[in-house]
Amino acid sequence: MPPITFALILLNVLVYALAVTTGPEIVHVFGLWPPGSGGAFHVWQLVTYSFLHGSLLHLVFNMVAIWMFGAALERRWNDLRYLLTYLLSVVVAAMTQITVSGFFLHAAGPVIGASGGVFGLLLAYALYFPTRVISIVFLPFIQIPARTFVLGYGAVELFLGVTNTTGGVAHFAHLGGLFGGWLGVQYFRGRGLFGGRPSA
Repeated sequence: MPPITFALILLNVLVYALAVTTGPEIVHVFGLWPPGSGGAFHVWQLVTYSFLHGSLLHLVFNMVAIWMFGAALERRWNDLRYLLTYLLSVVVAAMTQITVSGFFLHAAGPVIGASGGVFGLLLAYALYFPTRVISIVFLPFIQIPARTFVLGYGAVELFLGVTNTTGGVAHFAHLGGLFGGWLGVQYFRGRGLFGGRPSA
């Protein structure tokens, strides 16, 4: 397993173990608290929320996704490019969730989980490996090209976020993560909003 991917998974597992040991106080300090959600927002939460998870299943799903998509990208890119794209996705996901959920949907609690970074990696994976198939975890016989999977998943997330039909899921963080992944890819390709960078 590539080193940054391994380090991200290990850090998430260690933080989860710490959270189980210390209790909910760690979420109060390091979870992402949108305006009006009942907690105090601090700037470090834009990153630290992504290393907290609400359950073992939540952790496992995100770590499997980091391994599936992140390892291939890290082998394709250099370590720094991979890490910066992941962290950019995490931060953009947090800012999107704060803006939409905090001000318009009136979130009732903190946002936690690595999903923002995962969705950024997923978007980058689809751009670099568009024809590789992705199997759905519980339906392995269904195989979908990465590009089609991302478009469909993004549309579902947008629908669920706008209709607010599934409480407790940060759909706009997922969408923000997709956008953050796209921004990272554009930056390192020297295109789009950033420009001026050598193509790779």
